[in-house]
Amino acid sequence: MTTAKKNHLFSAFEAAIPALDKALVLHPDGGRETYADALALSARLAHLLVARGVKPGDRVAVQVEKSWTALALYLAAVRAGAVYLPLNTAYTLAEIEYFLSDAEPTVMVARPEVADDMRALATRLGVPHVETLGTDGKGSLTEGAEGLPETFENVPRGPDDLGGILYTSGTTGRAKGAMLSHENLLSNALTLRDYWRFTSNDVLIHALPIFHTHGLFVATNIILLSGASMIFCPKFDAREALSLMPKATSLMGVPTFYTRLLDQPGLTREATAHMRLFVSGSAPLLAETHRAFRERTGQAILERYGMTETGMNTSNPYDGDRRAGTVGFPLPGIDLRVTNPETGAVVGTDEIGMIEVKGPNVFKGYWRMPEKTASEFHDGFFITGDLGKVDGDGYVHIVGRGKDLVITGGFNVYPKEIEGEIDAIPGVLESAVIGLPHKDFGEGVTAVVVRTKGATLTEAEIHKALEERLAKFKQPKRVFFVDELPRNTMGKVQKNVLRETYKDAYQSAA
Repeated sequence: MTTAKKNHLFSAFEAAIPALDKALVLHPDGGRETYADALALSARLAHLLVARGVKPGDRVAVQVEKSWTALALYLAAVRAGAVYLPLNTAYTLAEIEYFLSDAEPTVMVARPEVADDMRALATRLGVPHVETLGTDGKGSLTEGAEGLPETFENVPRGPDDLGGILYTSGTTGRAKGAMLSHENLLSNALTLRDYWRFTSNDVLIHALPIFHTHGLFVATNIILLSGASMIFCPKFDAREALSLMPKATSLMGVPTFYTRLLDQPGLTREATAHMRLFVSGSAPLLAETHRAFRERTGQAILERYGMTETGMNTSNPYDGDRRAGTVGFPLPGIDLRVTNPETGAVVGTDEIGMIEVKGPNVFKGYWRMPEKTASEFHDGFFITGDLGKVDGDGYVHIVGRGKDLVITGGFNVYPKEIEGEIDAIPGVLESAVIGLPHKDFGEGVTAVVVRTKGATLTEAEIHKALEERLAKFKQPKRVFFVDELPRNTMGKVQKNVLRETYKDAYQSAA
């Protein structure tokens, strides 16, 4: 028996709507947008995209600030059968040039203030259409969609058709476009919805950007597939988030959200009593932050692990022990193994190796890079590039990125182990350990440390504190102090920036 083709992802969104008058988006100022509003606006925008020549499989590139209309544009692209390509708002024009030349979108949607530069760039690169969209919902995009029909016949798209392309950060070379299918996005969001117990009764404080997998394909998709609501904050403000908690049930954030919340004297058990779930990801959460948050609120932050190419792979349990310093267990339907990077053989319990994953969440490959795609898979498993281990209880621990591994004097040093010891020293707020070129050792273990406010800790004192804690080859040869560690927009420490900054530290080493 044959069935009529449907739009795989959007059909699931529609099927989850509990009632058309249910609020999808709640604004901090009290405004609201319903599911009916989302269907109507996304229909008008889908009609506009088609009118601009967007055909199934065409890319729609978007670099705009977070707004309700930008969210509707994502839905419109899915409905029109396009491949949605969100771009970090921090990217410069030079960086955007690379993405546009690589992805060759049919439509580029930009902020009004950079419209002239973007149109000039688009003309040079052969991008047919540039539209504008401001945070107030105004621009050529909404002007063009005004008066268009509020219903749209969704373009049929199957499970394997692309729904989005997300470019990786490109810290080790030019950025790669991870191709995510409708099934990649749908399966992962459905799994998380069930694992984290989301229902139509939930209200999420959504303070993440929507150009990244965390804010768009995790947070937003889960809410859509739950028929739930979200308080749509343009950015994260700890005081505002705290004030919204009595109206909300959940928060998804990066570790910085939680350290800033801990700075709020109003963070108490009473203030968070209405909340059932706090999720952290995109960067490692310090065990100290996990403990402090639990002491103040009585709630354990749920840490999970994912990446651009796969969505989420693991999660600490909803029920059960959410262990600080771990990312929990592989999600249902996802296979995870740890292998020896040199031989490919699966390693034993508590042995460190390369994390590999397989499941319906794993991307289709890198855009127009078949050789790179082939090299990233091993017997059907995606090689994540993350070093980790699985302990005796089955919890997954992330030790660091493969490229961050330090090889000094022939010994492997895993930065996270050293960082853990340094972070435990009184007067240390946080640290990052990197390897730098060293004449005698190949790489010298080097620590970059942020002191707590008022601390006067010295390099000698850190060396002294580590003497009996770490083997000699693991101890940092130098310690540098900074006011803050460089981070990308999702809170990840940019170790490539640190390596560049201190690259000459040992150039005169004897």
